[in-house]
Amino acid sequence: MGCKNCCSICLQCLFGYETNVMLVINNKGVGALFRLIQFLIIAYVAVYVCWIQRAYQDTDSVISSVSTKVKGNILTNTSIEGVHVWDVPEYVIPPQGEKSFFVLTNVIPTPGQTQSKCPEIPSLVTKCESDSDCIEGQTEVHGNGVQTGHCVQYSDTIKTCEVQAWCPLENDTIIPKPALLGAAEHFTVLIKNNIQYPKFNFRKRNLLHHINSTYLKNCTFDRKTDPHCPIFRLGHMVTEAGEDFSVMALKGGIIGIFIDWNCDLDFPERFCIPKYSFSRLDNKNPENNVAPGYNFRFAKYYKNNKSIETRTLIKAFGIRFDVIVFGMVSEETSLKNIKNRTDPKRLNGSVCPSVLGKKGFTSTAISEKFSLASLTMSPKRKMGQYGFL
Repeated sequence: MGCKNCCSICLQCLFGYETNVMLVINNKGVGALFRLIQFLIIAYVAVYVCWIQRAYQDTDSVISSVSTKVKGNILTNTSIEGVHVWDVPEYVIPPQGEKSFFVLTNVIPTPGQTQSKCPEIPSLVTKCESDSDCIEGQTEVHGNGVQTGHCVQYSDTIKTCEVQAWCPLENDTIIPKPALLGAAEHFTVLIKNNIQYPKFNFRKRNLLHHINSTYLKNCTFDRKTDPHCPIFRLGHMVTEAGEDFSVMALKGGIIGIFIDWNCDLDFPERFCIPKYSFSRLDNKNPENNVAPGYNFRFAKYYKNNKSIETRTLIKAFGIRFDVIVFGMVSEETSLKNIKNRTDPKRLNGSVCPSVLGKKGFTSTAISEKFSLASLTMSPKRKMGQYGFL
């Protein structure tokens, strides 16, 4: 018996024929629900996929390079250096930065330093009463040299440990006010930005087609009158970032120059233009104003008339400008992206197959329609005869 049943089942599977059955239900509630589901699917595809996500478009991220060139001169007259003209090689440090440039705005110079011995700057750990308070060869993290083991007179009332260092030592407790190079706000910088989107073989630069040499010699960026000019006045950028240049120049800071290249290549190439914005990037929290601004030290070395190596130490305050380029380009592609985003598996099977046209959902075999009103079944008949099982 078991073998006969097994053979019978195999024959049924081998020679059985299946066909799709479609029920037409004449019910207003069910019909309204069906049309509502269709409407929701169409709205999802049209509004969310096509309009919000723009699934009909392919995208690519920007690759860019930036170069800058600052111009300007400043005349200063101080008791330490006298009359001095500052030009680009002196106040732009380093001459070429990686997507950034630094402009000197304030300095504390210490001229005539040589390798010698001198009293350390007074502090809790450097003040002394006798040589026993100083340890030969010891260095302090915040000190300026190596202790010699001697306690020497710093002033009429204060003694400090003697150090071997570049003397005289720097005293940076008093910052020049107003900033020595505050006129740097009138300097200009030319920013050249080249971008490309490799996926679409698209290249462009911020020097647009209408920009020529004559235009560059006379234009300065202005959001209303000249928004495409690549030459920017430093003071204008700081003002647009919501800062006062004269205040920021005292201790320095960091300004971000943002270049936005979001483009839609479905439109002509001339509509793909950069948009500029500016913001201060370093911390300026008045409640936590520890180590404010931006500064560093560098030195100029030379030989004096006795052929002794001498240097001028400069503590430099200034503004660093970081050029940050970002963007996304999009272009129309095939409808394959839309079909991927409207995959029935992602919609939990609620997507109408006829809308998507996905194979396997629409019958390619013979379809049979039954009216629920005319469909009657005898208790003796098996439901499998009508394709329900």
